[in-house]
Amino acid sequence: MPAPRPRPSSAAEAAPAAQWLERRGWQAFAFQREVWQAVAEGRSGMLHATTGSGKTYAVWLGMLDALLRRHPHGRSAEPLRVVWLTPMRALASDTTKALTEPLRELAPNWTIGLRTGDTPSAERARQDRRMPTVLVTTPESLTLMLTREHSREELAGVEYVVIDEWHELIGSKRGVQAQLALARLRTLHPGLVTWGLSATLGNLEDALAVLCGPDPEPAPRLVRGRIDKTLIIDTLIPPDPGKYSWAGHLGARMQLPVVEEIERSGTTLVFTNVRSQAEVWYQLLLQARPQWAGHIALHHGSLDRGTREWVEQGLKEGTLRAVVATSSLDLGVDFLPVERVLQVGSAKGVARMMQRAGRSGHAPGRPSRVTLVPTNTMEIIEAAAARRAAQAGRVEKRIPPDKPLDVLVQHVVTVALGGGFAPDPFYEEVRSAWSYRTLTRAEFDWAIAFCEKGGDSLGAYPEYHRIVRDEAGIYRVPDSGVARRHRLGVGTIVSDAAVQVKYLTGATIGTMEEGFIARLRPGDCFFFAGKLLEFVRVRDMAAYVRKASKNKGTVPTWQGSKMALSTELSEAVLEMMQTAAQGDFVEPELEAARPMLQTQQRLSKIPTPHTLLVETFASREGQHLFVYPFAGRNVHLGLASLLAWRLARAQPNTFSISINDYGFELVSAAPFDLAPVTSQQVFSGTDLLRDVLDSLNSSELAQRRFREIARVAGLISTGYPGQPKSTRQLQASSALFFEVFRKYDADNLLLSQAEKEVLSQELEISRLGETLARMRAKTMDFVSLRHPSPMSVPLMVERFREKLSTESLAARLERILRDMEADDAA
Repeated sequence: MPAPRPRPSSAAEAAPAAQWLERRGWQAFAFQREVWQAVAEGRSGMLHATTGSGKTYAVWLGMLDALLRRHPHGRSAEPLRVVWLTPMRALASDTTKALTEPLRELAPNWTIGLRTGDTPSAERARQDRRMPTVLVTTPESLTLMLTREHSREELAGVEYVVIDEWHELIGSKRGVQAQLALARLRTLHPGLVTWGLSATLGNLEDALAVLCGPDPEPAPRLVRGRIDKTLIIDTLIPPDPGKYSWAGHLGARMQLPVVEEIERSGTTLVFTNVRSQAEVWYQLLLQARPQWAGHIALHHGSLDRGTREWVEQGLKEGTLRAVVATSSLDLGVDFLPVERVLQVGSAKGVARMMQRAGRSGHAPGRPSRVTLVPTNTMEIIEAAAARRAAQAGRVEKRIPPDKPLDVLVQHVVTVALGGGFAPDPFYEEVRSAWSYRTLTRAEFDWAIAFCEKGGDSLGAYPEYHRIVRDEAGIYRVPDSGVARRHRLGVGTIVSDAAVQVKYLTGATIGTMEEGFIARLRPGDCFFFAGKLLEFVRVRDMAAYVRKASKNKGTVPTWQGSKMALSTELSEAVLEMMQTAAQGDFVEPELEAARPMLQTQQRLSKIPTPHTLLVETFASREGQHLFVYPFAGRNVHLGLASLLAWRLARAQPNTFSISINDYGFELVSAAPFDLAPVTSQQVFSGTDLLRDVLDSLNSSELAQRRFREIARVAGLISTGYPGQPKSTRQLQASSALFFEVFRKYDADNLLLSQAEKEVLSQELEISRLGETLARMRAKTMDFVSLRHPSPMSVPLMVERFREKLSTESLAARLERILRDMEADDAA
């Protein structure tokens, strides 16, 4: 929202929108006026500005002015003119309210509507009879609109599209889905003006190009909204973090410090990275302050929608003292009462940290404050590095996927449903989407043929003949069953089959992944939605529970990869380590980590940007090799597998592997030759792709990735309303397709896409190659350890956790640390 203003500053601001601002005593920022001018000139563009600085009104008031010039006074009803895309349903609701305020006054007869998966059927039916002038929706709902038979007529009048939180979409298949929808809308309305809104993005020019398509006229405008907004990044430093630390080591010890920070603050958001951690921290807060029951809340994507909406309303009204949340509250919903954000554990990226910081002080002139709560000593160092990186503007880039053919296959059926298409112009339309700019005609023709005949292996099955070419050469979907299945499966968000969690009375609490529920036996207790529940039974894909009378229970786990440390933050951490290696502990976080860092220096070396630390150690388990590239856990998985394979190729051996964001461990019961390591031979980039694929079970990884591709491409269905399929059914179906294609349709491009995604997303092959090159360019610090160093202990703990109970792990660690202290004393 703009800040107070006494008078308009120029005659150029005498437009209706500026007058609306003036009547409220608000002053437009310079960047808002710049956006208004660009919109008035018919330019597309992107606005990059701080969270809470007024981005929504910058774009909306400019568009409203332009519309009112063409359709004066707004006294008569207008058809659909503006589509506003948001990545989240909660954000869509807030955006609708914000857009309504000026619209109600300046164009009282123009209407605004909200259309998401939560929109009641009665409201959708009303919109179907007459579309509103402004529609706030999601990429999935917009794609569903494109499947409508009369979509051409309904959407041809759209003059403006706004994509909110563009940084959140651009790097995913949802962003590709949005690109294809924009390409379609530009075909229907060649003068379409498109604007993106972003707060945290490192490659702004690239993001603008992806948004606006090829050769836009007039040239698009990139607006940087620079305003004076204070961002405070500090750290809740734990008392006596010690010489040795590992993942989660300090977590419980931070309970009371976090509680005390909440007590000293106004409304506080406590962010965690995963849902299970959110459940744990909600219980930790209640254990410390039972009287807070009803005054603190929990929010994550698995909770029932009604519960989430209640929490969001409590935040807006300031009636909640604190909310423990995951990324479900990351994006731009306005919670004005929130004064403080606490981030438990590493945010893993500078952009994510800044995004979450922006949830506090969400208005111009108010400072945003995020306090980082480390759960181990390395995260204390990370906190200082993240602050320095944010101050230097080192924010992560977002790279769009490269021509994902599963999304294209889905889009082909979508457009065939929405009035049909002729192949030649449709090919040019698809290529106008940035992710498909290099799409060959052969690849396009393959996608059409796959939708038309099911490829070489599914030709005998009519349900995979999804599109048919009519006499006029137009591809359409003639089968109502195919149409229904497609509309139910639209979208690119893929997750495991979910089981509803209900009380015996039938009231819904939320959803859990089927795999966790399948491991429960009647009488087992678990924490969910901040409650301790007792499992009773499963019936019709619903888990029935009652409130538990016991005091203990497990915390549910959700499948999903752990976040990896970003390149920008990794580099900042190494720079901070170098500062410590030089004896400079000026940052309070480095002073707190000094015992660990000095112990690392005494027993080994401290990694720096110019050195590669490699440690070796002999124990009763065998020979250990520790390598610290600081490239993130995904890259380290590929590196560890690659090095193990190359070492075993020279000398047959079996290795166990452990990884974290800072390095990896190889351990073998039998000794192995270290010469290929010290000579850096195993770090060679020669035959990298072949060796990586040989070092992993690439077929299994590709099959797992194919499950998602098959669902996006419409090969398998998740079921019908009230008749969902189980995870086991979905996995069996995708595995069958995978094997059939491998045997009878080996050139199927969805198979090659699965392999490509494994390399690019799971193993980050390009980053892996860059990491190997950097490793070869660095000076190696090779250290033979007498006993584990502070950097190596966390890797050993990761491996122990795979095979030891909590009690056995604690006993093993106590023995290791006792032996090390005794050795130090000697």
